[in-house]
Amino acid sequence: MPSTEANTVEDTQLGLTDEEINLLRYHQAQAGSSSSRAASRASSQGRLLLDAPSLAALSRHLDRLMHQIQQRIEYLSEQSAVVTMQQYDHAGNLVDNADAEIARFQGIMAQIDELELDFDRIAHIRDIVRDYRQRVEELERELENSSSSSSRRDHHHHHSHRHSHSHRHESSGIKTKPSLAGEKWHRELAK
Repeated sequence: MPSTEANTVEDTQLGLTDEEINLLRYHQAQAGSSSSRAASRASSQGRLLLDAPSLAALSRHLDRLMHQIQQRIEYLSEQSAVVTMQQYDHAGNLVDNADAEIARFQGIMAQIDELELDFDRIAHIRDIVRDYRQRVEELERELENSSSSSSRRDHHHHHSHRHSHSHRHESSGIKTKPSLAGEKWHRELAK
């Protein structure tokens, strides 16, 4: 499917760690399952789908996930304070089962550390997704503006055929992305 390939980027080219790539693939499939089969298919092929709706859905999904992680960290932080207080009796002496409470505290702290690491990884992925989304939306706006302005020019001014033909040979050396731009974009580049 060349059209799908043209609108994707390999997730290994995004500057992510292996753990972050695995997270991206998983969460792109999760976000895609509710919004787009193409996004799910792209994630299973190790690619990030570069269309604004899919990137927006993925970005929203990652924002929700980060919020959930933050809530879990806050809950565990409260639990660690409770456990710390349970290690002592009212007189301030260690209770009989202090070792068990200390082990519980250490377990909670390990969970918090892991969640904070996940939060940082998700934040990094989200920032990259937002950057790609912004670039895709800007490109779509440029294409829309160029196609609407060139159709207005063609309609109102009727440029001579000779003028557009003279630039055709010069533009043949320019490498464009026809899957994104098409003929109108090519004409805009040639001007």
